Amino acid sequence: MAALTSREMREVDRIAVEDTGPGLLQMMENAGRSMAVLAIRRLRSVYPAGRAVILAGPGGNGGGGICAARHLAPRLEEVEVCLSTPARRLSEAARTQLDLYLETGRKLVTVEDLFLRDPPDLIVDALIGYSLRGAPRGEAARLIEWANGSPAAVVSLDVPSGLDPDTGDAPGAYVQPLATLTLHMPKQGLLNPAAGQLYVADLGIPAGVTSRIGVEPPVYGPAFVVPLEREPSTD
Repeated sequence: MAALTSREMREVDRIAVEDTGPGLLQMMENAGRSMAVLAIRRLRSVYPAGRAVILAGPGGNGGGGICAARHLAPRLEEVEVCLSTPARRLSEAARTQLDLYLETGRKLVTVEDLFLRDPPDLIVDALIGYSLRGAPRGEAARLIEWANGSPAAVVSLDVPSGLDPDTGDAPGAYVQPLATLTLHMPKQGLLNPAAGQLYVADLGIPAGVTSRIGVEPPVYGPAFVVPLEREPSTD
């Protein structure tokens, strides 16, 4: 499976949203559900009594994480979402996911809440994704520090927050996960072992979308969440 640059993945997303489908919310739904599936795998030893905290940024990556929280809500004893920005700053799609999540009756918690409470069993990192612009700052940086200092299992959505999706370098603090669930296709920066064990999620993007940017479309086989080797092709 080829590895994409962030620019290529941005164009795939644009074509899918603006020209062909599936729409943004549908892809976000597929990403969130796939993350929930992977999270359950990581919680086998404590399922269904485990506690999960989802760290969500304001954009598409955060929306996928919040969607994962909704899918985890009826399956785990405790699920909480912590936003890195005020809810009013969420993108429209992420706000839609937050409204749906709140209908589960589960909670939003603050960064201060997390620092004062016992650690969870699982942390889902959905803070930044492939839109990284410089070192994480503010609440995002504090949440990265908290996640790295926690004994919880940490899984990242698409790209570990703070890790450059193209080079695998880190301009500042970055999440150090046990596993990363990358979306549609792996990003070139995930060749860095710091991303942990790699998985890819099928977002339902048609093969023709990827072909339009001159890249061989992915083949997932029988699964919707697929483990990857560390050395995807960049051809």
